[in-house]
Amino acid sequence: MARFSKSVRLPYTPEQCFDLVSDIRRYPDFIKWITAMRVSEEAVLGDGASSCLGEAVIGFKGFTERFSTRVTKTPSAGNVIASLVKGPFRRLRAEWQITPQDRGTDVRLDIDYDFKNPFIGMLAAANHDLAVTKILDAFLDEGRRRYAAPSSPVAGA
Repeated sequence: MARFSKSVRLPYTPEQCFDLVSDIRRYPDFIKWITAMRVSEEAVLGDGASSCLGEAVIGFKGFTERFSTRVTKTPSAGNVIASLVKGPFRRLRAEWQITPQDRGTDVRLDIDYDFKNPFIGMLAAANHDLAVTKILDAFLDEGRRRYAAPSSPVAGA
């Protein structure tokens, strides 16, 4: 069982950050562990919110796993929440929170998960800080490609 959070201030608008985080179809293009993503069951929920089913294939050091999450995107609240539907987890909830700041936008990732397989759980727990850092770095790199912004997070985050 693991819970962790990490936040970074990015030099993009809140709308750009929300678009970057909520565009799960493109995750395999810039997050190297996600080798495939299928999006289905898209629905409009009202007030600009939407949901979909995201079916991901992840590969890491010889392991390949598939899992599905229900992804709810709420632009007015600045959040994207992925909740477990099925997969190798007992529990999975990932929440992105996008918060406008005077200079840039804070992007926070909170993850709460527990793998069914204790061995995979131990591997994940031993590497989760590094994994989250690499995920946030992947989003920063993708933001640079999409929005041609500065090469590092905004100071003071």
